[in-house]
Amino acid sequence: MLVEAPEGSLQKLVLIDAMQLLGVAYHFDNEIETSIQNIFYASKQNDDNLHQFTEQDGKFKETLTNDVQGLFSLYEASHLRVHDEEIVEEALTFTTNHLESIAVSNLSNNSLKVEATEALSQPIRMTSPRVGARKYISIYEKIDAHNHLLLKFAKLDFNMLQKLHQRELSGLTRWWKDLDFANKIPYARDRLVECYFWILGVYFEPNYNHARKMMTKVFKITPIIDDTFDAYATYDELDANAIDSIPPYMRPAYQALLDIYIEMEQVLSKEGKLDRVYYAKYEMKKLVRAYFKEAQWLNDDNHIPKYEEHMEINNFLARYGRIYIQRHF
Repeated sequence: MLVEAPEGSLQKLVLIDAMQLLGVAYHFDNEIETSIQNIFYASKQNDDNLHQFTEQDGKFKETLTNDVQGLFSLYEASHLRVHDEEIVEEALTFTTNHLESIAVSNLSNNSLKVEATEALSQPIRMTSPRVGARKYISIYEKIDAHNHLLLKFAKLDFNMLQKLHQRELSGLTRWWKDLDFANKIPYARDRLVECYFWILGVYFEPNYNHARKMMTKVFKITPIIDDTFDAYATYDELDANAIDSIPPYMRPAYQALLDIYIEMEQVLSKEGKLDRVYYAKYEMKKLVRAYFKEAQWLNDDNHIPKYEEHMEINNFLARYGRIYIQRHF
């Protein structure tokens, strides 16, 4: 259907949009990429911009409210705005006001009200892909003009992926229980599902199964290291550089982290990506150094960190997860 739809047609755009919202677009990356590129290059020949949709006073034309799906599209697109894009800010205000009216209206078309409510609650850009797909399947099903074949495919795909993710989480749960940190490290936070769900929001596709499992394990150990530095270890205990020179209570987490990287090496060496383990270790060392820097400040009664010093550490910690993921998986 995607290939046969006329290039640059509204039919093709609507189909691509539905595939993305239903969470099945990852099956057709190449076809969608080609279609979008063709549409983009064709649109560059025209002098279209948002000002064509405004009155002389700069306000958006009220006639645009007759195109409800257009309102949804403009609303979602406005969330991609950057600083000082005033016309896009106005587009967000305009569309938000009208979608709020739809959400509380007495329309007989209940699916529109539900779609408007969901969009206002969580725009696509702020929604976890799997959660967004599950919600939109229910909305799409109630749209009279929905594509029956696409809907059936989306439901099957969602259920198959969900089973895959459940199996991955089951394996990770066994790994976590086998570590027995509840007894070995009582202050270890039991947040495995939270960590897995977080990384599931980064990449849910089947081909990233190794990445999800590895990253969940890394992110599960990281808070233990953080809490150890913040509240449980003395400065002298932290100032060590090998597993044999740290106190026994810290060794299980250290060993678990080393085992994760050994597992990474075994998996990625088969894929010819062994170099990525080096960078994974490199970033973890930077993270631990940042934790240690905070411990040094606390230990030094005569040193009061400046604002710039705090921000340097805080900015790194905020970037850590994104950098780690982009570089290694």
